[in-house]
Amino acid sequence: MLTRRIIPCLDVKDNSVVKGVRFRNHEIVGSIIDLAIKYNNEGADELVFYDIGASTYDGVVSKEWVKAIAEKINIPFCVAGGIKSVEQAKVILNSGADKVSVNSPAIERPELIHELANEFGSQCVVVGIDSLMIEDDYIVYSKTGDENTATNTSIKTIDWIEKVQELGAGEIVLNCMDRDGVRDGYDIYQLNKMISISNIPVIASGGAGSMKDFKNVLTQTNSSGALAASVFHKNLFNINDLKIYLKKESLNIR
Repeated sequence: MLTRRIIPCLDVKDNSVVKGVRFRNHEIVGSIIDLAIKYNNEGADELVFYDIGASTYDGVVSKEWVKAIAEKINIPFCVAGGIKSVEQAKVILNSGADKVSVNSPAIERPELIHELANEFGSQCVVVGIDSLMIEDDYIVYSKTGDENTATNTSIKTIDWIEKVQELGAGEIVLNCMDRDGVRDGYDIYQLNKMISISNIPVIASGGAGSMKDFKNVLTQTNSSGALAASVFHKNLFNINDLKIYLKKESLNIR
């Protein structure tokens, strides 16, 4: 039976953890190191660190932050933020990350995914996809870390998923933009639609507001895990209590 993962996410901008609603109006919600330690101690299965501003100003995630977090946690650690080359990815992995995630740079140059998979193995390469319903179809957006740079790429999400797995991605994080920060449940319909054409693990992202939302996404889709941010940052419940609840609901949780 598939063991599902609970993954907290640190969206970072200007050296603080921030959170917005539908990728807008970001507010500071905490300290990077303090939250990383908190989620490690609560039993998170993995930690994701997104420098959400990096691609908007043509920067790259700070290796110093990666080193500082890696020293404090002992769970798998995925890092994203403007990584555009094998060389940049190598620096991040050598600084303590277990996986790198690419989003906008991969849209701009899809062969980046193949280069990373070829160098480090598919298990190290995650592709983040920011997806929004536009006129009856799901479309990929890029540079979503700032509402002023967010761009409709005109690429259909379903087409992009097929392409990234062909290029060697090992995992997809599907960010359902309409649900981001709203806390009214994951986008079950969209997740099932996209998971049905993916032969690599897909992590559900966007919409967690209650423990039941996690139960619903993990029982009603074949997502490999559920990623969330604001429910954990705002202490609506902690990861250990969530896992106890999910196990009582007969879910196979680590």
